[in-house]
Amino acid sequence: MNRNGLFFKTFLYTAIFAILLVGVTAFLFSAQIISYYRMQNTNHITRSYQRIVTGAEDGVGLIESAQRFYERNQSLPFIIVDKNGTTVYATPSLDPDWPETNDDSPPDISPDTDNSSLAPGDGVEAPPLTVYSDNEYEIIVPGGDFAEYYDGLTLRVVVAVLAILTTALLCAFVFARQITKPIKTLADITGKMAKLEEVLLPPKRADELGTLTEDVHSLYVKLKDEILRERALEEAQRHFFLAASHELKTPVAATSALLEGMLENVGEYKDHPTYLRACLKLMDTQSELVSEILELVALSDGNIVAAPETLDIGHTIEEILSDIRALAETNERKLIVEIPEGQVCRADARMLKKTLSNVIVNAVQNAASGSEIRIESKPLESHYRLSVLNVGAKIDEAVLPMLFDPFYRVDTARSRKSGGSGLGLAIVKRTLDAMGFDFALENASDGVLFWVDVPKG
Repeated sequence: MNRNGLFFKTFLYTAIFAILLVGVTAFLFSAQIISYYRMQNTNHITRSYQRIVTGAEDGVGLIESAQRFYERNQSLPFIIVDKNGTTVYATPSLDPDWPETNDDSPPDISPDTDNSSLAPGDGVEAPPLTVYSDNEYEIIVPGGDFAEYYDGLTLRVVVAVLAILTTALLCAFVFARQITKPIKTLADITGKMAKLEEVLLPPKRADELGTLTEDVHSLYVKLKDEILRERALEEAQRHFFLAASHELKTPVAATSALLEGMLENVGEYKDHPTYLRACLKLMDTQSELVSEILELVALSDGNIVAAPETLDIGHTIEEILSDIRALAETNERKLIVEIPEGQVCRADARMLKKTLSNVIVNAVQNAASGSEIRIESKPLESHYRLSVLNVGAKIDEAVLPMLFDPFYRVDTARSRKSGGSGLGLAIVKRTLDAMGFDFALENASDGVLFWVDVPKG
């Protein structure tokens, strides 16, 4: 048992209180119990000899009644004296001169008298008792040795006190255990929570400890989710920085190699204008990549806020495709647009155009030669569903969730060749999240489908 533990302290304090309570109670009531016992003993003796007086009242003289009482109760000695103190009758076992030779005068045993001295302590003979007195006679009973009675009373009192004390200590133990058990359980649970171990909610209690346990468990669940989210975010940030460093390092290394060759003026690097243009192109690519990284960071931090306005969906799509059609034709992809006239939505014009442009360009770059890319808009209850379908394409289901991760590429070689940075879909996701639009990228029966729901204007 841990002496510093809550159970030990609770049990110790409760036990001390119980012992003090039992001790004070025994001390306060012991004198009253002994006095009551003595009075009851005296009354019993008096009632025993009262039959002598009762017999005399039935027409028989007091002496004759006393003789008959003794013949029937020889174990009860007594003596009768007259008003002058002369013995008129004494049981054979008593000295007839006993009242005169006894120094103790018969005590008064009336109800108004304190009779605490009628029965002495251990081993002391009690003084004589006057059990009957009138104008002519007195019946006196010699004091007996009541030590045996008081020894029995003391023993019973000690046993009773010990029984009460044992019961009190047992109750203190049960009380301390019942009070500290849920607290100990809660302490164990919080210890596991600190280690982020799996914790099961204990049986429900209807008291404050039950409420506290439920609140702590609820706080633990939220805290654990937040910690896991922070860890995932830290891991994502670490991956992002590693990928960004790698992406930025490539054009820097290529540019450095070109510049070094031109400085050495060796071989084909003597053609400075050609390789300077190559360096400029690499720097433009790097500048574009840095801009996309900054935009992605701004979207993640919430620094870019959507400003919705009323937009004509068909007109917006045509503005986007004006710059993409040439790319589609070069790669032998066919763009098919099916958007009814008059469809108006509420969205941030720049953010929506950026999103759809990234999705369509991504589809053009990853579509097979000669394939179709369908752009449609269908009205629903409170919004329009804009969709971009890459007909005939297929993406592994395990890969789909990762397409929105920064710098992730399904085909790294082809993506680099086409100039993709791997940030397009990541920016799409952050942008649509910032506008609060529902979207998805999924495999359909006839190709890879991207859709986004825009509210009606």
